[in-house]
Amino acid sequence: MNDILENLKKVQIASKQLILIPEEKINNILLDLSNLIEQKIEFIVTENKKDLANMDFKDPKYDRLQLTENRIIAIANDLKNVASLEIPFGRILEKRILENGLELTKITVPLGVIGIIYEARPNVTVDVFSLCFKSGNACILKGGKEANDSNIAFISLIHQILVENNISKDIVSLISNNRDDLAIVLSADQYIDVIIPRGSQELINYVRANSKIPVIETGAGIVHTYFDQSGELAIAKNIINNAKTRRVSVCNALDTLIIHKSRLNDLPELISLLDNRVEIFADKESYQSLEGKYNLLNHANEKDFGTEFLSMKMSVKTVNNFYEAVEHINKYSSKHSEAIISQDDKNINLFTTIIDAAVVYVNTSTAFTDGGQFGLGAEIGISTQKLHARGPMALRELNSYKWIIKGNGQVRNN
Repeated sequence: MNDILENLKKVQIASKQLILIPEEKINNILLDLSNLIEQKIEFIVTENKKDLANMDFKDPKYDRLQLTENRIIAIANDLKNVASLEIPFGRILEKRILENGLELTKITVPLGVIGIIYEARPNVTVDVFSLCFKSGNACILKGGKEANDSNIAFISLIHQILVENNISKDIVSLISNNRDDLAIVLSADQYIDVIIPRGSQELINYVRANSKIPVIETGAGIVHTYFDQSGELAIAKNIINNAKTRRVSVCNALDTLIIHKSRLNDLPELISLLDNRVEIFADKESYQSLEGKYNLLNHANEKDFGTEFLSMKMSVKTVNNFYEAVEHINKYSSKHSEAIISQDDKNINLFTTIIDAAVVYVNTSTAFTDGGQFGLGAEIGISTQKLHARGPMALRELNSYKWIIKGNGQVRNN
């Protein structure tokens, strides 16, 4: 325990230097790391295969864990994207002079030390470092045992670049994947300013229940798309296919298609691009519409709604009207990403107004809930809560602010 706390203390001390590093140097370090990762693709893939060998390839986490050459290049490119963005700290949010002559300035500042608890997602190691480093924060990383060798590989490259640039490697620390160590981290409120869990609902619930440190939740994604009475079939079939099959293991993948009953005759065509790939769990009305026209078809039960499948599975719910669709989403939504396909401006406006989610889509795929796609470079995670940050958490969301007050001898008299 003492060793872990001593490590956390080193990170906190090292964090104080970050805000003093020139922006040009920050960017050059990120670019150097990007180049090194591209040079070390073979090494990273080799280490990643050690992790993959310990996981069943049928496990939904397998896809998240796997690092291919293209995925590693994408990680390197995200570093370049982050390097191209403006640093978020030191921005003046507000400035004014009071009647007594006091000059007030509200300025952005780093959060300090950020603890990230995550599972089988080795790309998070690099994403978190890049965003924390660019936003002036140090980071404590607690990865899952499934990605241990992959995480160690990435951290070794990060530390190499930091040392080469005379920056303390203590600004980023990978804690062991021992579950007992997690309890120590979650209690270390004297060293860590905020905890962000990324992973299953079980992990998020555990962190929320056991942390003495403020928690920003990046929740599970139980994602719906509602095909309205006026929805355009030609675009809808491609949207549904993309939202479901682009990458099934991510939190913005489609879980439940909701369809207006007047469009049930279009349902076989609507999901035709999914056939022979996606297993459908359909309610009574949609099952009747698909029977004999879709191969991987099952009757749905209650557990098939409100489930984050993370696989080639999807449920279908039939509704009588727009408000039933909204009611269903409100009941089962994890408040991550929700979508409507409609040509009815009234329903579109109502949907975007009353649906309580971090990201609400109109006539497009939920696959875009991603920091890179939003032009944010990368992301720490998708926040599903309402305090501090919501949606993709990138550079600006990793800053808070402080007030600077300048005077000339003023004293308060009342």
